[in-house]
Amino acid sequence: MAAITAAMVKELRDRTGLGMMECKKALVEAGGDVEAAIEEMRKSSGLKAAKKAGRTAAEGVSLVKVSDDNTRAFLLEVNSETDFVARDENFLGFAREVLDTAFEKNETDVAKLMAGELESKREALVQKIGENITVRRAIKVEGPVVEGYVHSTNKIAAVVALTGGTPEVARDVAMHAAAVNPRVGRTEEMPQDEVEKEKDIIRSQPDMAGKPAEIVEKMMAGRIKKFLKENSLVEQPFVKNPEQTVGELLKSAGAELASFVRLEVGEGIYREEVDFAAEVAAAAGTGKS
Repeated sequence: MAAITAAMVKELRDRTGLGMMECKKALVEAGGDVEAAIEEMRKSSGLKAAKKAGRTAAEGVSLVKVSDDNTRAFLLEVNSETDFVARDENFLGFAREVLDTAFEKNETDVAKLMAGELESKREALVQKIGENITVRRAIKVEGPVVEGYVHSTNKIAAVVALTGGTPEVARDVAMHAAAVNPRVGRTEEMPQDEVEKEKDIIRSQPDMAGKPAEIVEKMMAGRIKKFLKENSLVEQPFVKNPEQTVGELLKSAGAELASFVRLEVGEGIYREEVDFAAEVAAAAGTGKS
């Protein structure tokens, strides 16, 4: 079983808002698996939801480039070790050059993209800055009407492709996707295993205990419908006008959603938090046993 660290407990507390001892107990029972602990806490305590953000300590930028005719776009993530470097003009210039090259070559394979001159430039930048720099992913989006949005921090980027409508509408929807982080475009696109996992969580919640099976199923149907609407782009209240859904916005503009991609710096990357004071004390032989 993985050792339960203070950093793991802190993450679970940050994501659930529950107490330290409760979080530690859940982690022990889940063998150190944070996601499994959250599922069990949702079942046993009625926790409605946990923050979706995981341990995204990796820094860097997410960038977007859209073709002049708004039919093609590229998203790029380039990582650094610290936010200080992510704001450095040398780093940003390199990231933009990689994006331009990916766009011009129509290349999403990072290994092929970085072969040759770009890799030499990356190595030189690593030597100059003193931090590891990696090009993590390049994603292409195509469609009749394509537009993107990059948050002012360069940490989150989104691209939306529409059939019909205008680039301005596509940009508004991309901004919404960047802000709200929907899981899927439409309710029917939610993977069935995600739906079944949510059903299992709902069945196990305290307010379901002792109820007849038909009542449980009826209540669960309503909650699953709510879950799907909350996590589907076209069903979400539009961030700039919550009185209408994104789907209603698109319909009023004569458009339909073709696809969308949202990219957030560091998502899915785990980097262990280090207690430097404890580390120094241990190295000096003064740490408590």
